[in-house]
Amino acid sequence: MDEIEVGGHKIAYERKGDGPPLVLLHGWPMDSREWRRQIDGLCDEFTVVAWDAPGAGRSSDPPEGFRLPDWADCLASLIEALGLGPSHVGGLSWGGGLALELYGRHPEVVRTLILASAYAGWAGSLPAEVVDQRLQLMLRNSELPPDRWAPALVATFFSKDAPPEIVREALLIVSDLHPGATRVAIQAFAEADLRGVLSRISVPTLVLYGEEDVRAPRHVWEALHSGIRGSKLVPIPGVGHVIDIEAAERLNSEVRAFLRAQSRDVRA
Repeated sequence: MDEIEVGGHKIAYERKGDGPPLVLLHGWPMDSREWRRQIDGLCDEFTVVAWDAPGAGRSSDPPEGFRLPDWADCLASLIEALGLGPSHVGGLSWGGGLALELYGRHPEVVRTLILASAYAGWAGSLPAEVVDQRLQLMLRNSELPPDRWAPALVATFFSKDAPPEIVREALLIVSDLHPGATRVAIQAFAEADLRGVLSRISVPTLVLYGEEDVRAPRHVWEALHSGIRGSKLVPIPGVGHVIDIEAAERLNSEVRAFLRAQSRDVRA
């Protein structure tokens, strides 16, 4: 991975390929490794950049007061520092909420949006009691060794028929979390309500979800789709929350077709 300093933060990222820029934002408590199938699968046509957000992977930790707008500002600065220009921006779960925050604060850097298993922030997508339950659970878990809680969390990432090897892969990534930064990130996402951004989105938007997703169930993705005028909704049957791992080939195919369609529209 490469590293760059942005706004006082050390940011680790992977960059591969040549073509229109596609910036990928991981969920939490994951890091850029969850996108390896997209980095390898789409780099023939796009410049694929996957970062470790501040507090994840090999990037430095943010201060305690960091909130989602701060991550979005850091991401916009990274896009500028790498000379990417307006980019296709895709995010999964926490990363999908960050993509919405980025658009709300820096629409000029977003060419299209790809929202996978995404929320409009937890406060913007889930009942208050569910938000509090998830927040308190993750705060408690972050104080414990990952082997005490990570297997149960990762089990909610996938469908019941997911191959064991991909479950082990996700477990390895989750087990490398930064505990303090995770508490900051989850608190930030629990507070985030991005419903006000949805009606302002004017770029082409692809919304993808697994039909077996127990973390962001149907009401979450239906609300996003209905809130973003002209968005394209693609439910993927038989898979759960982390579709970039469990349904990588389908996701790559949908993303490629969507982005090619935007290029044809621009040329027309």
